[in-house]
Amino acid sequence: MKRVILESPFAGDVERNIKYARQCARHSLSIGEAPIASHLLYTQDGILNDENEDERKLGIDAGLAWKEVAELHVFYIDFGISQGMQYAINYATENNIEIEYRKIY
Repeated sequence: MKRVILESPFAGDVERNIKYARQCARHSLSIGEAPIASHLLYTQDGILNDENEDERKLGIDAGLAWKEVAELHVFYIDFGISQGMQYAINYATENNIEIEYRKIY
């Protein structure tokens, strides 16, 4: 299985975006990948508060730390590119991590 960092919007319409991120993770799994979707993991109650800017950045950076073992950075863009996703795109570009953009709708 190819290890991928999965990105999709989170902030804004959080309920819709969580549902979408779960669909993206399922899609990634269905095509033989092993995705890490840190925005689904770290934003759960009791872990990090996405509305706290310092904790939000900590979560994004923790997800990007997976670059050491990831083979691909995938951005699901059916709902556009959020500010957090743009941060990750810039990071991946600066660190020569392969990027792929996808839509599932």
